[in-house]
Amino acid sequence: MTTTIAMAGKGGTGKTSLASLIIRYLLKHNAAPILAVDADANANLGWSLGLTVDKTIGSVLADFNDVKMSIPPGMTKEAYLNLKFNGAVVESKSVDLITMGRGEGAGCYCFPNNVLKEFIDKLAVNYRFLVMDNEAGLEHLSRRTTDNVDELIIVSNHSVKGVRTIGNILDLVKELNLNVKRQSIVINQAPGGVDPMIVEGLNNLGVKADAVVPMDNLIADYDLEQKPLTELPDSSPAVRAVDGLMEKLLAGRLGGAGR
Repeated sequence: MTTTIAMAGKGGTGKTSLASLIIRYLLKHNAAPILAVDADANANLGWSLGLTVDKTIGSVLADFNDVKMSIPPGMTKEAYLNLKFNGAVVESKSVDLITMGRGEGAGCYCFPNNVLKEFIDKLAVNYRFLVMDNEAGLEHLSRRTTDNVDELIIVSNHSVKGVRTIGNILDLVKELNLNVKRQSIVINQAPGGVDPMIVEGLNNLGVKADAVVPMDNLIADYDLEQKPLTELPDSSPAVRAVDGLMEKLLAGRLGGAGR
């Protein structure tokens, strides 16, 4: 059974870095195969994982709206989309990546989005873990692009605005009646201890931080050197914090060999 881990939080909170470190943890614990889904329009997950993205779902959908009236005879629109979606999957030894990208061009995306949901659902069963890096608005979750989120990681940076966004996301999850089994709060990029104002903001929401990830200069260094975050050393403060969170969340779920 596939375990789905989804990220949420306002822009600039480091969701992509955290998603990469979660994938690093899974790789270290032989939890492959892993399907990574970059559902942020500002797609960066591929870079963080060291994977090259040549085609996005957004470009496939734009192409579909341009050519749907001239699909080859004998091929249904659904079959055409599934073929193109498969072509947008970046494959590697242990991690495969789907990049949603931006929707481009005019036209209705209702039908292709329904086909995309079915495509990801069918694809996901071939993986032990699905890790989704979402944009702040949870747009892809609200469209039910993927169902049954096991672990929703709600990320805030060390700011009052970030904490307020946590409240908005918690409200949105309830409003959309999303099937989320567990929610965890992460304060990311913390300069040291958590400021009392941040703690007070969390208390007002009736939640607490499940993990505090410190500011880690190694992440910025790896970005400048264009090195995958999955190659960060075990000594990295951010790695240690994320590893600690995942050990709590995935206790008992990492037995067995990867591919």
